[in-house]
Amino acid sequence: MDGELNDYQILDGLKKHDERVTRRYFYGYCRMAYYIYNKRYDLVGKPGMDFFSLAHEYYLSLDNRQWRQMEDRKPGTTLKDWMIGGFRFLVLDKLKQSEYERVTTDIEKSSRQRRIEFDNADDSTFNEDVRRTVEDIANKYYGRDSKASIILKLLLVDGYKGKDVAEMLGMSPSAVTQRYRKMMHDVVAPYFKRYYEPVFHRFAMLEDRSMPEPVSYSLTVPTSSLITSAKNSFKPSDENMAIDTSKRTTPDFIDTLDDNEIFVFGSNLSGMHGGGAARLAFQRFGAVMGQGVGLQGQSYGIPTMQGGTETIAPYVDGFISFAKAHPEMTFLVTRIGCGIAGFTPDEIAPLFAEAIPVENISLPADFWQALL
Repeated sequence: MDGELNDYQILDGLKKHDERVTRRYFYGYCRMAYYIYNKRYDLVGKPGMDFFSLAHEYYLSLDNRQWRQMEDRKPGTTLKDWMIGGFRFLVLDKLKQSEYERVTTDIEKSSRQRRIEFDNADDSTFNEDVRRTVEDIANKYYGRDSKASIILKLLLVDGYKGKDVAEMLGMSPSAVTQRYRKMMHDVVAPYFKRYYEPVFHRFAMLEDRSMPEPVSYSLTVPTSSLITSAKNSFKPSDENMAIDTSKRTTPDFIDTLDDNEIFVFGSNLSGMHGGGAARLAFQRFGAVMGQGVGLQGQSYGIPTMQGGTETIAPYVDGFISFAKAHPEMTFLVTRIGCGIAGFTPDEIAPLFAEAIPVENISLPADFWQALL
C-alpha cells in the first residue's frame, strides 16, 4: 500500500474486499463526493443523508453487482471521477424520495405558505422553492412519468439544457422547445401568476432559458420490411392460443430481481436513461448511462424513441435471439414503447410474435392479450 495504486489495482482490491483499498480509495472518493454535494444540496442534518449512510448504501449497490458498473464506465473516465459522479446519482435519488414523501396530493393547499416563503426568500432559496413547486405542478398536471412531466422537470428542476433533454428522450430539439413553451404558456406561468402575482416577475427570470434552435438530423437504423410486414399482419394461431401465459406475464411493478432475471426496458439510442422504466433500470438494475442497446447489468435495453415500429423491430428481433441463446436467464419485458415513446400495446405487441414460444421471455398482460 505504499504509494498510489492505479485504477486497475484499485478495482481489483475492491472486488477482493481489501480493507485498506476500500477504506483509502472507496471511502476516500466518497468523502470527496460528499463534500462537493453537501455544499450543493445541504445534506448534513437531513434524515438518511449523513456520509456513512450514503457511502454504505453506495458500496452495497456496487458490491452486489460485483463492481460491474466500474468495469463498464466510459473509456477515459477515471475511477475517481466515475465514483464521484455516481455518488451524485445516489444523492439525487435519495433527495427525490424524500421530496416525494413530502409533497401533498393537492399542491394548491400549500399556496398560501409558499407565497410567504417566496416573499421572504433570498434568490437562492427562492429558486429552490420555485423548482420544488414546478416539480409538484409537473406531477399533478402531467403525471410523474409522462413525457411532458419529464421534459419540464429536466429543464426547470434538474437544470439540463434543452439539447441534452432532446438527446435523452430521442426527440428533436425543436420538438422539446415547442412542448416546453406550450406547458409554460398553458399551465406553469398561469399558475405562478395566479398564486404568486407579487413575485411573478422573479419567476420570469427562471423561465427565461436558452432553448436550442431547431436542427435536422437522421438516424441510420437497420430495418427489415419482410419481418415488419409479417408482424404487423400477425394473426394468432390455434397453437398459440393454447399457450399458458400465467407464468410468463411480467408483473406490473418490479422493484427487485432474482439472480437470473433480466429487466427489459425501452431505451433511446443514446442511452440517456432519464425517465420511466429506463430510469428504474439505471437506478436499480445496472443499466449503463450512454448504452442504449443490449444487456447491461441485470437489464436489457431496446430502443423505442427513434421512429416508428419499423425502427424498433430489428432491436426486438435481436433481443429475442439473445434470449434464445441464454436459456439460463429469465427476461421480464416491460411495456416498452408504451410510455413516453407514445405507442400502444396493439402497436408494439406484434413485434414480439416470435417470442410467444420462447419460454424464458415474459411479456406484459396487455401484450399477451394483443397477441393471443
